[in-house]
Parts: sequence; structure tokens; C-alpha cells
Amino acid sequence: MTGALQALRTALAGLADLALPCVCAGCGAGAALLCLSCRLALEGPARPAWPDPVPPGLPQPWAVAAYGGPVRAALIAHKENGRLALVGPLGEALARSVRAASDGRPGPVLLVPAPSRPAAVRARGHDPTVRLARRAASLLRATGADVGTAAVLRVGAQLVDQAGLTAVQRAANLAGALRVPSRLAPLVVGRRVVVVDDLVTTGSTLAEAARALRACGALVETSAVVAATSRRTSSPSQ
Repeated sequence: MTGALQALRTALAGLADLALPCVCAGCGAGAALLCLSCRLALEGPARPAWPDPVPPGLPQPWAVAAYGGPVRAALIAHKENGRLALVGPLGEALARSVRAASDGRPGPVLLVPAPSRPAAVRARGHDPTVRLARRAASLLRATGADVGTAAVLRVGAQLVDQAGLTAVQRAANLAGALRVPSRLAPLVVGRRVVVVDDLVTTGSTLAEAARALRACGALVETSAVVAATSRRTSSPSQ
């Protein structure tokens, strides 16, 4: 019943998206999902997006945009407000970050989305990061890349909502909070993995995800997001 209820909520959210006035999710103007100006904010090249300070074990993060203005509004609209059609442009942005994170190296790549708390998924009626990862993988496969997805990470009961937490508090909240169930570990053991999320703030979530994946034998060197907050440097040494 839980799966059926979640599917129903996702379907209802999609219908709500269709019923919303056709205004730009980025700026609230225009008559499109994203106006040209707001779409351009998502179309920059992928760049390294190291937070400052860099948490131990963080796989090199890549992002295509700064988290602010229309990019922030679009990510929130997709995650929290039922604008599910935004998975298109946001997924395209994430795909460019994944391509940069993969560095053109041949061979298969597995995208593993950072997990959301189950309560948050139930409240939203969908898992936004899983949706973005699947769209990015689909777009990359259409270009001939060997890219798959595996939502194998699970959240421990001790994890609390990270909104408003400092970098130190986020790191403490996430320490040991993620795991890969033993039944799912064979999906990632020995695989080259790119951890994906919608944004990077302190990097604690990506670092903890990488720790949990490495613990069961995954090869994790990079991560990819749509946007990064201003708390970042161009390299881990700065």
C-alpha cells in the first residue's frame, strides 16, 4: 500500500503541475515552464564546486550553476511545489555535471542519488533526486554513454532535517547516517560511481554518501550536482 500511495501522490503532483498557471518557475513571469533568461542560468558549463572547508572524503563535486535566484527557485519548485516537469531542464543540467565528473573516461558509470529522508519523500509524493538522476542517465545514454542508476543508499533513523544547520552540525548529523543494505551492495561493488544530488552546500551529504559506498566496494572519485552555494572554492587546496 505504501508504494501505491506514493505513486498516487506522484501522479497527483503531476496533475497539479499541469493545472498550475503557466508561469516561469524561476522568476514567476512569462508563459513557459522556464523563461529563456532563467533557462540560460542552468546552461553554463560544469565547473569544480569544492565547498570551503572541504569535508574529509568528499569526491570532487561538479556543478553547472550557482544556487541562487532562478536556479534556487526552480530547484525548490521541483522538489517541494509539484513542478515535476522541471525534471527536464534540471536533468539536462545534471547530465552536464555528470559528463564533466566522468571526465570522458570510457566504461560504464553508475549514478547513485543521495537519499532523502523517508518522511520527506512521503510528504512530497516523490523523490526529486532519484528523478533527476534517472533523467540525467537517460539523456546521457541517448548520446551513447554507458550510464545507469542505482538508488542503493538508505538513511539511518538518527538523521534530522538539515535546513538551518551549520557546516559542523551537518557533518555531525550525517556522520555514519547513510548505509548500503547488504542485499543491494552487489549492485555497486567494483563499479565506478558518481554520487549525484540537486545541490552542494557544505559537501557533508556527498562525503557521507561516498563513505557508505566505498565501504561496500564502490569506486567513488567524483560527484555531480545541478547547483552549488557560494561557500565554495575552485580547488580543495584553496
